[in-house]
Amino acid sequence: MKILSFCNSSRASSPLPGFIVFFFTCYVHKMESAKFTVIGPRDPVTTILGQEAVLPCHLSPPMSAANMEVRWFRSQFVSFVHLYRDGKDQYEGQIPEYQGRTELLKAGLTDGNVLLRILNIRHSDEGQYLCFVQDDTFYEETVLELQVAGLGSAPLISVEGHQDGGIRVVCRSAGWYPEPVVLWRDLSGRHLPSLSETKSRGDNNLFEIETALIVKKHSNQNLSCCIRNTILNQEKESAVYIADSLFPRVNPWMVALSVILMVLFGFIGLTAYLFKMKGKLTEEVDWANNQTLDPDTAHPQLVLSEDWKSVRWGDRWQRLPNNPERFDTERCVLGCEGFTSGRHCWEVEVGAGRYWAVGVARESVRRKRWISRSPEGGIWAVERWEGQFRALTSPVTPLPLSRAPSRIRVCLDCDWGQVTFIDAGDEAPIFTFPPGSVPGGRIRPWFLVGWGAQLRLCP
Repeated sequence: MKILSFCNSSRASSPLPGFIVFFFTCYVHKMESAKFTVIGPRDPVTTILGQEAVLPCHLSPPMSAANMEVRWFRSQFVSFVHLYRDGKDQYEGQIPEYQGRTELLKAGLTDGNVLLRILNIRHSDEGQYLCFVQDDTFYEETVLELQVAGLGSAPLISVEGHQDGGIRVVCRSAGWYPEPVVLWRDLSGRHLPSLSETKSRGDNNLFEIETALIVKKHSNQNLSCCIRNTILNQEKESAVYIADSLFPRVNPWMVALSVILMVLFGFIGLTAYLFKMKGKLTEEVDWANNQTLDPDTAHPQLVLSEDWKSVRWGDRWQRLPNNPERFDTERCVLGCEGFTSGRHCWEVEVGAGRYWAVGVARESVRRKRWISRSPEGGIWAVERWEGQFRALTSPVTPLPLSRAPSRIRVCLDCDWGQVTFIDAGDEAPIFTFPPGSVPGGRIRPWFLVGWGAQLRLCP
């Protein structure tokens, strides 16, 4: 009102100066209410279980946010992680699991910094957060990712008796998140193949690991068990030496007989497999060229092409109906067409993304919150994780591929209950879930798209 009356009085006494003053004051008022952009980090913010995390977010261009509304939330706008409004924190309506654990760092508000501190990080804190800032009727928001990691206990190595002419050595550890990489090494640092490997989740959702190795006399008697967290790029290692006196005496005739029997059984098994594959190759295969992606199942952060043939990771969380078919936590989407009988094949361009997974899933696969990416959870697939390829068995099976495939062929045999993955570039087999692995019922193509990845169904 003061500006308006000043402009009118100036214009009455002298039109030209009054117009200049009016233009200047309106320009200043417009600049004061200028629009802004909310900016967060492109890469995920990584933190350790039990510690605190600071989620960065700021306004551009820099301006004071002290009198603005700052809202941090997950999937629901109304149910917030933290809310700052009218110059103070508001706690009515805060998600119960965040009560007493959040703090908006107000020291940076005048510079446009709206950082959120979360104390005592839990496993459930992992995932997406939206930073929302509103000034009067104008608002902006951005999405950022919080990764939670846990460093488990130092590996405990134990010697557990004789097996297969050697000594069985077992390595155990607990308290890891996400699922760690387990390696056996010899004295020179070379990796040794494990006899078995089991990874399971305890009551606290952290991974417990048990891996076993057979040590032969005069071979790798100095060895270590190493467990690595791939997000933190940190590892814990323990070593052991197996003395000669612990090894059993071996009868050379028994060794020769064992070798002959292994060769014989291997030859019989190979012959039976080749006859079986020859019979299967003569069967009719349905190439699912018209396969498309089902938008009703796509996670809100996944962006589908107009022809529903490709899907990519999106920068923003789309506001889509939270129908029962939609994945709401895992970045997954299903194919539209399902199968109950016969043999069906389709090919997927996987690109160069750091993390993706392709395969099949039960029609009834879990869609809400975290899912088990394993046959027990109704999923049979292969994945790429930070340059490593793995089959999603239980536990996972590392796949030592000679090159990264750019196009993967998925072949589902409903009658045999089998899924096969092939590198479509050179026809090299990648992995096969054996006959009987996939139970009866309707089976659909399944895709998981990680940070920066893009998948496309090929004709």
